[in-house]
Amino acid sequence: MMSVRSDVLRVLADPLRARIVELLARESLCTCHLVEETGASQTNVSNHLRSLREAGLVSAEPAGRYTYYRLNAEAVRTLAASLSALADIADVQAETRRPCQ
Repeated sequence: MMSVRSDVLRVLADPLRARIVELLARESLCTCHLVEETGASQTNVSNHLRSLREAGLVSAEPAGRYTYYRLNAEAVRTLAASLSALADIADVQAETRRPCQ
């Protein structure tokens, strides 16, 4: 059985990090683009990017003076598969009840 990584869910639970993930799903962006798109401070965006990198959701690629960030699609697929597997189990076990004692 697949397990859901609670650390990844916790990272994605933050609205700004979720927005950053949505933006990076469409294209690679540098911090300045993310600041412009989200309205958050550069420090705040950088801190959130660090959390996303540590969770394996985002990778960084240096490009001259800038660093571009990209969504790790495989990490998102793995999380989606884990959640989908839970839903499948819930469907199959919908009528299963543990008896009370």
